Amino acid sequence: MSLRIVVTVKYVPDATGDRHFADDLTVDRDDVDGLLSELDEYAVEQALRIAEAADDAEVTVLTVGPEDAKDALRKALSMGADKAVHVEDDDLHGTDVMGTSLVLAKAVEKAGFDLVVSGMASTDGTMGVVPALLAERLGVPQVTLLSEVSVSGGAVSGRRDGDTASERVQAALPAVVSVTDQSGEARYPSFKGIMAAKKKPVESWDLSDLDLEAGQVGLEGAYTVVDAVAQRPARSKGTIVTDEGEGAKQLAEFLAGRKFI
Repeated sequence: MSLRIVVTVKYVPDATGDRHFADDLTVDRDDVDGLLSELDEYAVEQALRIAEAADDAEVTVLTVGPEDAKDALRKALSMGADKAVHVEDDDLHGTDVMGTSLVLAKAVEKAGFDLVVSGMASTDGTMGVVPALLAERLGVPQVTLLSEVSVSGGAVSGRRDGDTASERVQAALPAVVSVTDQSGEARYPSFKGIMAAKKKPVESWDLSDLDLEAGQVGLEGAYTVVDAVAQRPARSKGTIVTDEGEGAKQLAEFLAGRKFI
């Protein structure tokens, strides 16, 4: 039986762009270019490695987002994933992490899975809780923050590195795992992969396909509320110390005055 791997990916604003908030205090995604979250590239890479090591496996990439989120799916497909699912619905606007995990869980169940692979966090929200929430909603084990992962004998196992030690962890399939940016460099899409991606299937689902109501997601169904936002203050001019024999003293007084030393 084929090993069904689903990789959750996110289309995020380019961190190098000038990002703003819209009038409803959500991120204005139309005002900045987007791309596949870099941390999710590691998840795609590990899913592909697991599939390559298996006798029979299929990798599906899944995203929830606006029309442009298909660009993230195409990137993953060009890396080598087999097919993609895009959940898009106007009522998803403003969905928080709780709503996102609900939509992802419904979509994963509809797609069918043995293993779900996620990045350690998104590069925009950086909360890192979606894998745990997803596992809870699916009712399966979670093995998170892995720097090494493999599947064998109906179980997924890997290494989790801490500040002072590493540990081996394992869970029976089906399961949810997340991988860190130390799990292995993500492959660069080849020209052949880019061309092949154009022919790979991309299914589009909306809330009705997942038996969800608008009130369960979006700003209306959000568990968290943004009350106010403010622009980051402009960088102030630094202090220049002219060394005329007492530069070290002035530097020490400057650092001490700010309690750095």
